[in-house]
Amino acid sequence: MLNKRWKIKKLSDVTSVSDLSTALNISEILAKLLVFRGITNFEEAKKYFRPSIDDLHDPFLMDGMNLATQRVFEALTENQLIYVFGDYDVDGTCSTALLYLFLKQLGANVEFYIPQRLVEGYGISRAGIDFVHSHQASLLISVDCGITAVEETDYAKSLGIDVIICDHHQPKDKIPDAYAVLDPIKPGCNYPYKFLSGAGVAFKLTQGLAQRIGKRDLPLEYLDFVSLAASADIVALTGENRILVREGLNAINKNPRPGILALIKSCNLEPGNLTSGQVVFTLAPRINAVGRLGDAQRAVELLITESKQTAMELAKVLESENYERRKIDETTLDAALYKVENSLNLEEDTAIILHEENWHPGVIGIVASRLVEKYYRPTIMLTTVDGVAKGSARSISNFDIYGALKKCEDVLIHFGGHKAAAGLAVEIDKLGEFRSKFNKIAKESISAMDLLPELEIDSEINFSEITPKFLRIIEQFSPFGPKNLRPVFVAENVEIVNYPRLVGNNHLILALKQSGCDRVFDSIGFGLGNYYELITKAKAQLDIVFTIDKSSRDGKEFPQLRLKDLRIKENN
Repeated sequence: MLNKRWKIKKLSDVTSVSDLSTALNISEILAKLLVFRGITNFEEAKKYFRPSIDDLHDPFLMDGMNLATQRVFEALTENQLIYVFGDYDVDGTCSTALLYLFLKQLGANVEFYIPQRLVEGYGISRAGIDFVHSHQASLLISVDCGITAVEETDYAKSLGIDVIICDHHQPKDKIPDAYAVLDPIKPGCNYPYKFLSGAGVAFKLTQGLAQRIGKRDLPLEYLDFVSLAASADIVALTGENRILVREGLNAINKNPRPGILALIKSCNLEPGNLTSGQVVFTLAPRINAVGRLGDAQRAVELLITESKQTAMELAKVLESENYERRKIDETTLDAALYKVENSLNLEEDTAIILHEENWHPGVIGIVASRLVEKYYRPTIMLTTVDGVAKGSARSISNFDIYGALKKCEDVLIHFGGHKAAAGLAVEIDKLGEFRSKFNKIAKESISAMDLLPELEIDSEINFSEITPKFLRIIEQFSPFGPKNLRPVFVAENVEIVNYPRLVGNNHLILALKQSGCDRVFDSIGFGLGNYYELITKAKAQLDIVFTIDKSSRDGKEFPQLRLKDLRIKENN
């Protein structure tokens, strides 16, 4: 197991913590957690704990919204065929379902198209444009893709197809010459919130359309899609995203549409208390699986169907595909681990770059993430597609992998992504040159300390401070996700009650108590089973880093500590 650096966050504004604690009648630990989230007064706290649809920004603050809505209404008025062109992941399929159903509700002549990942690759493709053109479409609206499709947009225009781009990814130097481009992070766009998901941008378009016809609430019934997409796409759960995800999760838990209900039941869950974390780890992989292994149109069909029977049948397809995907994951991971241990010298190479011509292109991104978890190195996994090495890159916290690829662009066919993850393609005969160049950049940028994963801790805490009121307020910090993570605590000198247990795939179960508190807390450490023998042989106290979650037994809920790391302290 990799050693982790424990780093307790430093507080720069002690006065705000004290003032907030008094104003809200909460503990200073809770007030500190709020200050770390940029909340320093009563009004900001009220907006945080009670996020409201009324606080969403005007969609017409987004550059291009006027043009986009005008063009859509022109298509509606003239009954022109509109194609919604999406990506094959959760964000892309949810964006597609959202915009397709909304335009249908407005009476549009609309269809949708999702590219075949293994044939067309990511984003707007010539093959996709040809398909749309063959059906006499006049307008193509891309969702969750398109911001880098400069040549493809020009090609569509040459065929008489207008293009509206709805994207949230980083643009390159040139913006496509589309009819309208909606992307909050493109240069010159002054939209106040920059971290929307692809479905979030599509939702802003529906808001703009609804606002023009005086039916502002019309898009709200599609927030379930935005919630699924934003949770799965790991966007910041702050500001506008937090409102959208919270409202969307409420809708899913109260009255899920048939496709989403079938998906939830296929995961052996029930609506009612579904969290953003469960979306990420249970629902999202099933939606992604059909795009990774085959045709993601099936995911959209599941999301838009009104038939319970069709929903159940399609959910079974997604479940089956996900099972197959997991098997391929395991085989690919085993092969990748063998290569790392037998073919690489990690003392010389800072990054892990692996290529195998028969690896499945739909799973190498997942496996790259697993290698980052194990070795904590920037990792690139490549397979061969049509004679070219194509693959996925995943990074560590202090290394901008997109920036590193940009420095290698002279040996790449193409690349795209962001600081933490990217996709790329390189000629087979240039792999050696690319590997050497990328490793040189990584070595110059990454220190030895950077290669130790950092565990950022919000606060020290004693078990006596984990009261029912404390737990109720912590739950109101949800939905949890990037920039609004579940709070992380450290508790010292904790004792083990009874014997530890090992369960599942190397998971550690402990009952814990601390001097000064009568309560015993159940805890689980996923992947921490390597500590089992050490803590059973030694009569020891522990320092633990953990989050607080809920578990249920016999129909009752109780707090459970989710251990992130532990240190063993020998008793004197």
